[in-house]
Amino acid sequence: MIIAASNEAALTISPINWVWFVGAVLVFLALDLGVFHRKAHAIGFREALIWTAIWFSMAMAFAFWLAPMMVGNQWGADHTKLFITGYVVELSLSMDNVFVIALIFSYFRVPLEYQHRVLFWGILGALVMRGAMIFGGAGLIHQFDWILYVFGAFLLFSGIKMLFVGDEEVEPEKNIVIRLARRIYPVTTQFVGQRFFTQLEGCRALTPLALCLIMVETTDLIFAVDSIPAIFGITTEPFIVFTSNVFAILGLRSLYFLLVGLLRHFCYLKYGLALVLVFIGFKMLIVLWGGRPEWLNFEDNHNRVLIIVAALLGLSIAASLFAPKKEPEETGGT
Repeated sequence: MIIAASNEAALTISPINWVWFVGAVLVFLALDLGVFHRKAHAIGFREALIWTAIWFSMAMAFAFWLAPMMVGNQWGADHTKLFITGYVVELSLSMDNVFVIALIFSYFRVPLEYQHRVLFWGILGALVMRGAMIFGGAGLIHQFDWILYVFGAFLLFSGIKMLFVGDEEVEPEKNIVIRLARRIYPVTTQFVGQRFFTQLEGCRALTPLALCLIMVETTDLIFAVDSIPAIFGITTEPFIVFTSNVFAILGLRSLYFLLVGLLRHFCYLKYGLALVLVFIGFKMLIVLWGGRPEWLNFEDNHNRVLIIVAALLGLSIAASLFAPKKEPEETGGT
């Protein structure tokens, strides 16, 4: 492989390792919905903070203890660094997704006590979609190593576009999947508790909660188009790509309830995320530069990649915190 100019040792992951990991994730999800959140309730800041700490601790435990135990001596310090870098990148890119999800919930006027259920099933669908994209991408890279340069150019373009293009509005009426769902099923005008389906005039019908779920799923698919190539820019090892993605997605629910009221204050976070995409795209493309200086050699220095990503995100958050706050504009209307 062209980009394999790295001291990263190849991992031999047995099917048992994959089954063990996926099975553990399904158990955690079952406990989440069936035990901890069996009754619908609004998630408060304190509960969201606790669950965010739990999911983060589980990700770090996997990186430093569980994965080395699963894989054995093949899992070295470099793989831990790659996992953490991929996890940080995916979790950071999810922050932009959090803001869009908040807009979707606001558009559909989803009650607070039902939002966790939508996120649970939305994230379960995201795990399936991203898993398919990861294994498809890994297969393409294995067959056509030049595809990484295509990913790099795409990330560079996406990052530059994010720097200069404003935020897109949430417009469910233009969503093809929602329009198709409306043609197949009638839709009720009122919520029916936590249910996605109900009966309307003797026919099976969708509730507004189901339309909200469809919107969340299709939005995550759009975000995955950026995030999956980004993590392939960190490592092409499928097991690290998949596991870091899974832990980032699992933490997205609690991260949403933790940050939804704070993200509006991070006015420069979007630019930090855009620069992360630009950096990873640049990192993937400069492999073509055979005589580049040592300080541009990222393949053999995983610490350097992690520090740069963390610095870009940290500086954008710090700039947001110290930026002068705008006073609300006075309007004549209500």
